[in-house]
Amino acid sequence: MYKSYSMELAGRTLTVEIGRVAGQANGAALMHYGDTVVLSTATASDKPREGIDFFPLSVEYEEKLYAVGKIPGGFIKREGKPTENAILTSRVIDRPMRPLFPKDYRNDVTLDNLVLCVDQDCSPELTAMLGSSIATCISDIPFNGPIASTMVGLVDGEFVFNPTSAQREKSDMALTVASTRDKVIMIEAGANEIPEDKMIEAIYAAHDLNKTIIEFFDKIVADCGKPKHDYVKFEIPEDLYEDMVNFITPEGMEQAVFTDEKQVREANLKEITEKLTARYEEEHPEWIPLLGEAIYKFQKNTVRKMILRDKKRPDGRKAEEIRKLSAEIDILPRTHGSGMFTRGQTQVLTVTTLGALAETQRLDGIDENETVKRYMHHYNFPSYSVGETRPSRGPGRREIGHGALAEKALVPVLPSEEEFPYAIRTVSEVLESNGSTSQGSICASTLSLMSAGVPIKAMVAGISVGLVTGDSDDDYIILTDIQGLEDFFGDMDFKVAGTHKGITAIQMDIKINGLTREIIEKAIYRTREARLYILDEVMAPVISEPRPEVGPYSPKIVQIKIDPAKIGDVVGQRGKTINAIIEQTGVKIDITDDGAVSICGLDKESIDKAAKMIQMIVTDFEEGKVYEGKVISIKEFGAFIEFAPGKEGLVHISKISKKRIEHVEEVLTLGDKVKVVCLGQDKMGRVSFSIKDVKDN
Repeated sequence: MYKSYSMELAGRTLTVEIGRVAGQANGAALMHYGDTVVLSTATASDKPREGIDFFPLSVEYEEKLYAVGKIPGGFIKREGKPTENAILTSRVIDRPMRPLFPKDYRNDVTLDNLVLCVDQDCSPELTAMLGSSIATCISDIPFNGPIASTMVGLVDGEFVFNPTSAQREKSDMALTVASTRDKVIMIEAGANEIPEDKMIEAIYAAHDLNKTIIEFFDKIVADCGKPKHDYVKFEIPEDLYEDMVNFITPEGMEQAVFTDEKQVREANLKEITEKLTARYEEEHPEWIPLLGEAIYKFQKNTVRKMILRDKKRPDGRKAEEIRKLSAEIDILPRTHGSGMFTRGQTQVLTVTTLGALAETQRLDGIDENETVKRYMHHYNFPSYSVGETRPSRGPGRREIGHGALAEKALVPVLPSEEEFPYAIRTVSEVLESNGSTSQGSICASTLSLMSAGVPIKAMVAGISVGLVTGDSDDDYIILTDIQGLEDFFGDMDFKVAGTHKGITAIQMDIKINGLTREIIEKAIYRTREARLYILDEVMAPVISEPRPEVGPYSPKIVQIKIDPAKIGDVVGQRGKTINAIIEQTGVKIDITDDGAVSICGLDKESIDKAAKMIQMIVTDFEEGKVYEGKVISIKEFGAFIEFAPGKEGLVHISKISKKRIEHVEEVLTLGDKVKVVCLGQDKMGRVSFSIKDVKDN
């Protein structure tokens, strides 16, 4: 016997079924939103994982193509590794859920979301976020929930909650907000240069709706929630911590971490670890395995006290102060575009590559509106950037997430396909990292795109602000441009990217149970101040607008329009005609169903030659007009002239020369280029040509 609960949410019915499926999971909810169905489960191990000092949470979002009535493409007809959208959705679920588990919980927890059926007007991603929350809340897993999530669009200046497929296509904003009962706990946004005050209004409109959903969830938990289980608490022995603090002293730890050089700080902490290890080797060997976590706690408490109470940042900056910045372009001589952005010990190089529209990325996912991606941003974080050594195993979830954030920030300023008919790829290589590499990649990518001659509508910059809180909501300090240590020991990483006009992307990660409106507003306006400084004082002096044309090593693309009915003539039987054009000119050709032809090549002469051929193929012969062609076949009765691949005409032997000739070969040989005049159609409807009637021939 299962229980079903329903509420109306943004004009559609949200139904939660408990006890119908997945009975052996700690918690399970079969979620229905419209016709979208997602199974959300929460499971935990019986015992903590040994030898770790973190909470081992895994969040999965599984897209099944049967949910949209599709069979996977390719040779292997089953789903493989998660799509980029699935990885990004898992991260969006993880971020608001993780802070609400106990800090010292070490049991493995997996939140799994299986997409079973998709209604394009009811987001499966949102359904999974809600499902993970309620499945965990009704389980016996310790969790300080529930949370709720709402998506907000902006259509014709009006907010739309959980927008439909058609509304998402027209929306100027894609905002997702997760909340607890009282506070906002996660923000993710992409926007078309939305002003800060409008974004704040949207965030709190979503927060109000989230509170209604939480009231609905509370009723479900009260009715069928399980008692939370006990767990092994991981705490540092008080004797160890007290002895360590007395031995090292707070002043000693402060001196160790108070530096703007990451390597110096790490060397100081290594020395402290060695001293403590030597101290406890004989009298307290049982404390040695706990030293790492104990030093971490001591370091964290020291950094937070310095910042919050003493108003001192580890590198000596003021709260609003940005690290030393620099920007460069054209680092690489033969790539299509390159830009490098350095912020303190964070350095990112972005390289732009331009290609034909055929090189756009094809997507095989469950969103019917997203089948291709013209702009691709990839982010790489090698181990040498943080002074470590480990083999590269391809991008992880973090790299994919940071690349997607930068992509989201830049898409609103990219030119349309009609304005700039190229596929565009930017790759951000992190060369050195000490915090905010994702925002550095946005700045470097803007520089790189402008250097490549991509006519972006406005420059985009990104900045991250942090937070350290005290014992009350009013006890806090906001930090502009956080470095790695402040991110590591702080409570928030609030990333905002945008232009002079407004915001293009937001991503907010926090480690506490939510933020007040005052903190969010101050953080957003603080990022605006920093963003404008970066745009005006650092990036604009290096390159203030896109170059007027693409570089010498970039492909050149010309677009022409043809009658869609003539596409078959250009392609030819089994691609024979278009392949002949490509072979003769060395260009790439893309044709869309509406007759838009993109011709891509490295030199304009080849492009013009291919364009001329295509125009010849799709243009009907006009009586009295002179054409130029090549002799490709000689018969007894005349010669066949090729004007373009697949476009030929016959010159009868009587129309070759003003003098009488017995054989065509007396005048013409294969390969000759000749001018002919069109004589129009004969009685059989065939178009004929003449060489001898060309004026001045």
